[in-house]
Amino acid sequence: MNTGLHRIEVTGLGGLAKLTGLAKLTGLAKLTGIGGGSSGRPEQKAARTSRSGFVWLTAALMIGFGAWTYLSEDASNNPEPLQLAAAAAPEPASPSATGAKPDPASNAAATPPEAPPAAEIPPVDGLKISSQTWRRGGLGSKALVTFTLRNSNDYAVKDIEIACAFNRRDGSHLTERKRVIRDTVDMKSRKTFARMHVGFVNVNANKAKCSLVTASRL
Repeated sequence: MNTGLHRIEVTGLGGLAKLTGLAKLTGLAKLTGIGGGSSGRPEQKAARTSRSGFVWLTAALMIGFGAWTYLSEDASNNPEPLQLAAAAAPEPASPSATGAKPDPASNAAATPPEAPPAAEIPPVDGLKISSQTWRRGGLGSKALVTFTLRNSNDYAVKDIEIACAFNRRDGSHLTERKRVIRDTVDMKSRKTFARMHVGFVNVNANKAKCSLVTASRL
């Protein structure tokens, strides 16, 4: 007894530290199962294994939940890059910018066709024979025609060609004669041509009718 106390006193603080460290190591070994007294109990090993698995499962769930929460907040707080990417989509380049030659067929299809110019009304369309008669002359072989010509055009006309058709008494066609009148008819006026010789006709000619063929504008 006195010998033990003397050893404690001799060792002093160093011995106390050694005793304290040894006690700690002994207690830690008992808790962790390193000591020989607990190594043969399978119930304690199974309990420790369950607790370790539960701890790792809980840690994995917490890490996954934290990552999902971070990604969700980052996506909700930064919608602008998606909109900017959609707005920055490139537009198709025009042929002038790319240096490509334009297609003549497409240009022709895009250009509306020009309206054709208004057709000019022939001068003869503004002329009209208002009255006409005929008679024989020169021993009955000459056809002398008297008619009045009306000009409704806005200009004077000349070189008026007429064609006179002669029929028999029964109405059958006999012959036709043409004549060009070198005279001039003023605009918006009328003029009568009396006993104009249009040609020689058969003695059987009984009726005659003259019509306008062409005219020239002054």
